[in-house]
Amino acid sequence: MSGAMTAGRRARPLLKVCGVTDAATAIGAAALGVDFIGMVFADGSPRKVSAGVAVEIAESVRRWRRASGGKAGPRLVGVFAGAGVDEIIEVARTAGLDIIQLHGEYGADAVAALKASGHEVWLLAPQEPLHFPGAGEDAVLIDGRDGRRAGGTGRQADWGRVAAFKAADRRVVLAGGLSASNIRAAASTGADILDVNSGVETAPGRKDIGKVAAVVAALQSPGGE
Repeated sequence: MSGAMTAGRRARPLLKVCGVTDAATAIGAAALGVDFIGMVFADGSPRKVSAGVAVEIAESVRRWRRASGGKAGPRLVGVFAGAGVDEIIEVARTAGLDIIQLHGEYGADAVAALKASGHEVWLLAPQEPLHFPGAGEDAVLIDGRDGRRAGGTGRQADWGRVAAFKAADRRVVLAGGLSASNIRAAASTGADILDVNSGVETAPGRKDIGKVAAVVAALQSPGGE
């Protein structure tokens, strides 16, 4: 459902489904036109997948592309928290990731090394400073927090930060408590990418493709651009 600019209207944001743990969900999301499939490699997450499962998911997406007549299909995002750069690169190459999403204390050197490995990098913005200057990342992620934990919490992020980052010409990924009930409002913030996770689940790590379809429909409906 790649965003398209129409006369007098802002492009519709792209859509990421994060925390995918099985190939069937990845294929279902691809068929709905989702732009990004996210897989979590962070320890302690109920959505964590092994490199082997990630390879299965990636291969299923590639098979879907071939069976669909060469459609581009979704790009693959790996979510990491606290892992070292070498480990991240190894997992990303093994799993065939397109994008590396970082949660934690990663500076400009780490971001540069990951980009040099051929991957796009998204970086979670810390709570402070409010106008996070960045570390050379390709996109800044705004996510909800539950105490010290950020990502996959189901808590709504501070949507007001989107405008500040966009004013600085930053590419913005907005996550945190997004679902079919608020995805159109989230789209109106100006974020470039909307990231859904717990809002399309029946339990942590168990995606409901019907809920994903409802999000897609809400974004594509009149007034959802």
